[in-house]
Amino acid sequence: MKAIIVDTNIIFSTLLRRNKKIRDIFFSQENVHLYSCKYAIVELFTFKEKIQKYSALNEDELLDLLSNLLKKIHIFDENTLNEECLKNAYKLCHDIDEKDIPFVAVTMELDGLLWTGDKKLVKGLKLKGFNAFFEIENL
Repeated sequence: MKAIIVDTNIIFSTLLRRNKKIRDIFFSQENVHLYSCKYAIVELFTFKEKIQKYSALNEDELLDLLSNLLKKIHIFDENTLNEECLKNAYKLCHDIDEKDIPFVAVTMELDGLLWTGDKKLVKGLKLKGFNAFFEIENL
């Protein structure tokens, strides 16, 4: 199976416990190889209070769940990305959402599939010919 690059909004959904299928992929699928980038960690901690508010978990429970999630994800250092992948990701994302550049670049670097719930990003990337997306139904 190809590498699956997890966008931060998928991690948010898992922490908020809104989608059982997403949680099952993280905790029940042994043959799935999940990746993300360091920027995802920054986003998670930036929105920690908001996540906690909507998750109905106390801080210890939230941190425990986050710790277990992060054990399932290989964190890719954006500083080690191939310059060509970064340039191509910039061309694809700069006018959609620059925050998604590292996720798209990691997807290209690993020849993987991007897993995102960002419909605007998916639509914009598809219009530009990028179609490397992961969909739960394909498992």
